[in-house]
Amino acid sequence: MSSRRIGLAAAGSLTRQHPFPSPCARCQWRRTLSTTCARRGPRTEKPAAGASMDPQSEIAGPAIEAPRSYGKRYDGVFTPKPLPRPIGMPLPPRAGENTGIDDRTREQRKKDFADWDKHLARRKELTAQLSRPYFRDWNNLKYHDGKSFIAPPRLFKAEFSLFFPNLYGQTLLKDDKAPRDTTPLLTGKASVVSIFSSQWAEAQTDSFTSAAANPELQAILKQHGGGSGDGGDGPAQVVRVNYEDNAGKAWLVRMFMGSLRRRFPEHEWERYLLVRRGITDHIRECIGLLNGKVGYTYLVDQHCRVRWAASGNASAEERDGLNRGLVRLVDGIRAEARLPATAREPVPGRKAIKDLAEKRAADKAEATT
Repeated sequence: MSSRRIGLAAAGSLTRQHPFPSPCARCQWRRTLSTTCARRGPRTEKPAAGASMDPQSEIAGPAIEAPRSYGKRYDGVFTPKPLPRPIGMPLPPRAGENTGIDDRTREQRKKDFADWDKHLARRKELTAQLSRPYFRDWNNLKYHDGKSFIAPPRLFKAEFSLFFPNLYGQTLLKDDKAPRDTTPLLTGKASVVSIFSSQWAEAQTDSFTSAAANPELQAILKQHGGGSGDGGDGPAQVVRVNYEDNAGKAWLVRMFMGSLRRRFPEHEWERYLLVRRGITDHIRECIGLLNGKVGYTYLVDQHCRVRWAASGNASAEERDGLNRGLVRLVDGIRAEARLPATAREPVPGRKAIKDLAEKRAADKAEATT
């Protein structure tokens, strides 16, 4: 009887010391999985988000006459033509736009899941994406190596120029791998922006910006503080955007970022961005990014307005136009800096531009009726 009491007392002491049994391997695996999921990064937008069957219908003004990855296949002889109008977004960019991150709350997702209209809109996006031939952009390279349009000989007038969109991507910096927006990077400077998605397209943009192809541009950048000979703190700079929406290719680019860092001086690492998503069909149509396999070069002023644009390989006239335009923008920035704040060029905000566009649309509708 005494031995039985001793056994019960020992069992009770063990229970008090270990009130919960040790978890099994399956419970430990589930706990680790839940913790890992909680640390996962922000939810990205769904595939094919932003695709459209007819992006041209959303653009005001004449469309650019060039082959596209959507719509009817282009047959016949194509000759690149000058841009028919200033290109760009109708509203000024803001940091945080076009990130490709789904920032909806859980309640908003549940509400959107029950919204039939949003299901129909999502169905249209998927239909637009699936209906596009995969090799259409590759086939369009047979037309002048993919050149979509000819660059203008002079800058677009500031009062008629449209805006460069905000893009969001990772830079080459070692100590700061957080993605950044392009709007703070472009504001206040005259920027030559190159957008490409492959080595073929990068070689096309290099025909505008490299020292071998355009030594005059490098001399301008060195003179105005954006070249490799100084810290790059002047009003002129070159920004490179490597857009890669394929997850596998983007992973390879990240793997070889060390080789990219060796190609550029350290002060240019923050001006090389790897952008994964956020460029919708509407943005492509607005800024003339009509072929995903071709490189495009833009000249953006201190207010993020697109003042000049080119596509494909550079011609001698286009390189001269880029150099003259960059010098003119730099001179304008320095002349504006010497003026008092009240005498500087006013740049209308998003609300003013939106109200003006609505007023013009109402006047046009009233005139037609």
